[in-house]
Amino acid sequence: VDEATAYAEPDQRADRVGAFVAAAGGLSTAGYCRTAHRSSAFANSAGHTAHGRSADAAMDGIARRDGADGVARRYADRLSDLDGAELGAHAAAKAQAAADPVELPSGRYEVVFEPAAVADLLQNLSWYGFNGKRYAERQSFADPGAAQFDSSVTLVDDPLGASGLPFDAEGTGRRALTLVEAGTTRAVAHDRRTAVEAGAESTGHAGSGGATWGPMARNLCLSGAVAGPVSAAGRNSTGAAAGAVVDEDTAALVAGVRRGLLVSDLWYTRVLDPKSLVITGLTRNGVWLIEDGTVVRAVRDLRFTESYPRALGPGAVLGLGARPVRQPDRVDGAWWGAPSVRLASWHFTGGASG
Repeated sequence: VDEATAYAEPDQRADRVGAFVAAAGGLSTAGYCRTAHRSSAFANSAGHTAHGRSADAAMDGIARRDGADGVARRYADRLSDLDGAELGAHAAAKAQAAADPVELPSGRYEVVFEPAAVADLLQNLSWYGFNGKRYAERQSFADPGAAQFDSSVTLVDDPLGASGLPFDAEGTGRRALTLVEAGTTRAVAHDRRTAVEAGAESTGHAGSGGATWGPMARNLCLSGAVAGPVSAAGRNSTGAAAGAVVDEDTAALVAGVRRGLLVSDLWYTRVLDPKSLVITGLTRNGVWLIEDGTVVRAVRDLRFTESYPRALGPGAVLGLGARPVRQPDRVDGAWWGAPSVRLASWHFTGGASG
C-alpha cells in the first residue's frame, strides 16, 4: 500500500485536475481525479480470519470542442503515477481530431479499439461469461477446455497485480486466475456457493451481492501476441485527424489497416443474448476512418450489435498492443488491463440515434 496515496490530500488531486484543464488548452473539460483507501477484516465462527489494506488512484476526463469529445483514463497504484497534463493533452488532441465528422453506412468494418473500448469488452466478458453463477445456470458462453478465442488471446484475472485486498468477501485468499490461455478457455470465477454447485473450489471471487449477481473477475487483463513495429503510416496522419492516435501501440495497429475504423470508447452497452453474449451499444468520444494505414477523418458515432466472443474468436484478432493500460471501473478497486486491439470485423448497425 502506498501511504502517500492512502492519505492523499484534496489539493494533491486538485493539482492533477488543474494540470488536465491547463493541458486541454481552453477546451471545455469534465471528469474526476480520485484516491481510495480501504481497510478490511474478516472473521467467522469457524475460526478463519483475514485482514488487509489497499489504496489506488484514478483519473477519468474528457475535453470538448464544438460537441466533439476526447477521453483519457488511467488507474494506478500510486497517485504520483497519474500525470494530469499528459492525460489532458491526450483528451484535447482527440477532441480536436474529432471535429466535422462524416456519416458512414452500416455494415461490418475492421476496427482498432483503444484501451478504453477494450475495457468494455473485458467487463462484459467477465460479468456475463466467466461468472460461475451464470455458468451453472447455463447462461454463459464459457466452455472450459474449448478453443473459443483467437490463439493470441490470454485473459488473466490478477487481483494482486495491483494494491487490492488479498481476500474476498468470504475471506478466501485471492490469487491470479487464468481464464483463457492462448485462446483456450480454462476456468470461470467461483465463490463458495457456485464452487459447491460445480464440484470445484472457490477462486476468491466472492463479492457484495454475490448471491444475486454471481462471482466476477474485476481485475481482468488481456495479453498475448503483440503488434509489429510502428510504421510511419501509423504515426503521421495529417489534417483534422492528426491527433486521433496518441500512443505508439495504437499507431502500430492502425498502420496495418487497409480500410477500417479507429474507436476510442464504447458505452451504454446492453446484453441482448447472454448465452452468446450478443451486445448492443454505441461508440463514444471519437471514431475515425482509417485508409491505407492512415487515420483520414472523423466519423459520427455508430450503434453496434456484436457477439463479443465471436469478435475475439479464432482468426479474428489481428493484433494486440504490447502494453495493457489499466482502465478504472466505477467499482472501487476494480480495473481492466486493456491494450489496444485490432479486430477483423465489428458489426455496426447504423447511426447512434438509430
